[in-house]
Amino acid sequence: MDHIAIRGIGTAVPPYRLEQEDASRRLKEALQDRPTDARWVQRIFSHCGVDSRYTCEPNLLEPASVCRYIPASPETRIPATEERMTLYREASVPLAEQAARRALADSGMRPGDMTHLIVASCTGMFLPGLDAELVGRLDLRADVKRTPLTFLGCAAGLTALRLASDIVRGEPTARVLVVAAELCTLHIQPSFEREELFTASFFGDGASACVVAADGAEQGGALMLHEARAAAIPNTADRMQWTIGNYGFRLRLSPEIPALIEGEIPVAIQTFWPDAELSELWAIHPGGRGIIDALASAFRLADEQTEASRSVLREYGNMSSATLLFVLDRLREKLRRTNEGAKRGIALAFGPGMTAEMLRFSYRP
Repeated sequence: MDHIAIRGIGTAVPPYRLEQEDASRRLKEALQDRPTDARWVQRIFSHCGVDSRYTCEPNLLEPASVCRYIPASPETRIPATEERMTLYREASVPLAEQAARRALADSGMRPGDMTHLIVASCTGMFLPGLDAELVGRLDLRADVKRTPLTFLGCAAGLTALRLASDIVRGEPTARVLVVAAELCTLHIQPSFEREELFTASFFGDGASACVVAADGAEQGGALMLHEARAAAIPNTADRMQWTIGNYGFRLRLSPEIPALIEGEIPVAIQTFWPDAELSELWAIHPGGRGIIDALASAFRLADEQTEASRSVLREYGNMSSATLLFVLDRLREKLRRTNEGAKRGIALAFGPGMTAEMLRFSYRP
């Protein structure tokens, strides 16, 4: 079955906007006794491709002297993992609900029409989970089939789309609601280590959702879903890691990741889709500026082909699994606005493992 479509997309961000220039200034204040590190922070924050992000934690907008996440804070004031998980539960549910309602409205379908619910998140945990909460809040059917995807990292948004497409391919009457919600800023670490400061420079909070179903002939301007694959990059399991600490989750990202992607992904794509270089549309998960640059170099992409990914990174930062649907929504908006004809595309995202998720899609005017 090759007529599976994203029938509606919805996105949502928390109310607190974190301006990159302001965040850099406040970190510089906290590092006033360490001028070398302060200069490094200023350089990293200004060159990572992010202008603004959103956060569910208003304290992150406070001056360095009262921000509880700044490493200079007294240890007793730094939010412990339990407090961060409480905030995750309080903030993730309404944010995910908002994105889901927008996706349903965009699709023209009702909550009761959904037969399956796939929920992705890797920045928090509680039970009953986010998927169970959404069933009640959205008034989904009691027999909706729930699939939570946890701790798959940035790749999970595409993993969810792959699973949703497989469900509809095997059950043509299925209608799948996909939701991804991430509160990455809750895990900013109270550390002046450069690796910790680097990850604090570009992650943001957000939620996205979509409805995947068999194509409705009446719908124009749709994104059609085709083949999808997942591929593990050999000997890279230690390049992207999460561990749970006393102050939230600690993320370790190797600086080698962009080079690995540039070297390995073209081979993986060529194996699955020999004509992939002919794709006109590229939905690259903006895991960081270096990842976009690496793929642009590997495939000789024009600036226009990476603009959706770069603009989402610039305006929202990396929202882990939620980000890819922001990129697809940006692409769809542009194609509709410019009355583009039919085009082929490829979507890419990367997660722990390291695993690459790859999906072919097309735009139908």
